[in-house]
This record gives sequence, structure tokens and C-alpha cells, in this order.
Amino acid sequence: MPFSLRAFEDEKKAKMGLKECVTHELLHPYPVQQDSDGKPVAQFKYTVLVVPNGNIRINGGLFDTSLFKSEHQIEDKEVVALLAQSANRKAGGKKKKKKAKSAAEEAKVEAAAEN
Repeated sequence: MPFSLRAFEDEKKAKMGLKECVTHELLHPYPVQQDSDGKPVAQFKYTVLVVPNGNIRINGGLFDTSLFKSEHQIEDKEVVALLAQSANRKAGGKKKKKKAKSAAEEAKVEAAAEN
């Protein structure tokens, strides 16, 4: 998680501690990213658990995509479909239960029609 040295009471001691942490690879530098024009860019990161019941996003904040504009778009249909999926386990489970229930009802109707 990124932080600033200005957040510490004693910046000098914080720098010494950070140097030791970086030397022992406990912390990694988090450089400011910039576009080719020298303008800062935004980067959003989060961790996802891939489990048999679906994907679960375990950290990272939510952000409103309507506030951000980009001249780039994702063109790969598989990636777009993956990003459209909910990371919430409960949302995926309800849909699966609904599909299973619908399939069971259709099977009953077909069996009744055959008799």
C-alpha cells in the first residue's frame, strides 16, 4: 500500500527505516507513473481470488467509471466479457440457482408433455 514520508513524525528516521526495508526487500519503491506528455496517469490495482465458485475481489476500492475518460478501449471480446462479470460470489450464485431451477422446471414440463 503506498504511503508518503510526510505522514511520519520524524522524516529522517523514517528514511533510515525505509532504506533498511528496501535493502532487505520488505518494501518496494512505488514510482509515480507518467504518460509520454509528462502528465500523471491513474492506475487501479486489486487482488482477486480465483476459486471454483467464481472470482472474488478481496481488496481495492470501488471507483465510478463515469468519472474517467480514455481514448483507449478493450477490443478483445473475452476480456470485455470477463470484466463484465461480477466479482461478488453471491451474485453469481443466484444466477446459477435461477438457471438450475429453470432447467428443472423445463425438464418437468417436457416429462409431463411426453406422458
